[in-house]
Amino acid sequence: MIISSVYNPKIEAHIDKKLLLFNFDISKLSISFQFLLCVGGVFLCYLPYGYFQEFLFSIPLFKPYGWYLTLVQFAIYAILAFLQSTFLEEEKQRRIPLKIYCILALLAIGTIGMSNKSLGYVNYPTQVIFKCCKLIPVMLGGIVIQGKRYNLLDFTTCILMSIGLSLFVLADSTVSPEFSYIGVLCLSIALCADAVVGNLQEKTMKEFNASNTEVVLYSYGIGFFFLFMILLFVDSLYDSFIFFNKDPFTTYGYSLMFSISGYFGVTFVLTLVRVFGALLAVSVTTFRKAVTIILSFVMFAKPFTLQYVWSGLIVLLAIALNMYQKNKQKIDLQIDTIVHQINLRFCKKHKHIPISV
Repeated sequence: MIISSVYNPKIEAHIDKKLLLFNFDISKLSISFQFLLCVGGVFLCYLPYGYFQEFLFSIPLFKPYGWYLTLVQFAIYAILAFLQSTFLEEEKQRRIPLKIYCILALLAIGTIGMSNKSLGYVNYPTQVIFKCCKLIPVMLGGIVIQGKRYNLLDFTTCILMSIGLSLFVLADSTVSPEFSYIGVLCLSIALCADAVVGNLQEKTMKEFNASNTEVVLYSYGIGFFFLFMILLFVDSLYDSFIFFNKDPFTTYGYSLMFSISGYFGVTFVLTLVRVFGALLAVSVTTFRKAVTIILSFVMFAKPFTLQYVWSGLIVLLAIALNMYQKNKQKIDLQIDTIVHQINLRFCKKHKHIPISV
């Protein structure tokens, strides 16, 4: 990916401000190096995250214990956020009310818990494709709840996502011997919860000026308590604990690495959004997901069909259209600038008068 040479005042404004990444000030580094650092961090954290997650569910008899894995993941997220808040950040006071954190905790359980649980019924690439299609519940919720109106390109994007997702799931149901539509239901719930939690987090963080660390600490800390009580009530906590302790080095060890890589990956993504904007961040994370799917087929033996390829490409096309729709003016400006620069270089080389764009 190439950083455009077009002047961006938002990016330039960050040069003179303190930019902390794990309590290290990276504002003095060049913009190009900041970009490479964040992108490298995203790949360095999330590629292992995907590997560890798929490896855990490839362990014999592990599939029924997705909820317990979520419990361990929440505990590690909360502990890491507590350590970061205690030793690396100056402000300790909570800003967001506990009742909002209770809602965020339940949504986090729906998002991460259902996503982990789904891997007991569908393969990992199907889960990743679902995560790319957050626009579908966002649009449906906007129409039903808020009465929003969307243009033709929005509906085209949503239809393409739905077609690509349906074909990918159909391919999985055809070639995967362990496929179950229960997994599709789990992923659908996770997708809807994810669409809500993102908007609620953004709104509350802006309203109360809360740090990312605070949100992670209280959301996942309270979520751990809720999930612990749920598992205790449904009588699956003891069985999960016994299973994990049969080989704790593998189960808890890989769960620890899975959770740590996910926690730090979020920090790199948030820094990428803060400095370069959501458009570039979505581009990077979408490319990362595509690489994750490819590596999944390479590193883990599973059935394959070409329908995975072209249905996945339909989803990627829909994502590209969605990114263009949200950032049409910026993208058009950058395209015009790039074309203008190419035109100037060509005319300078051949000593022609440049054609206006």
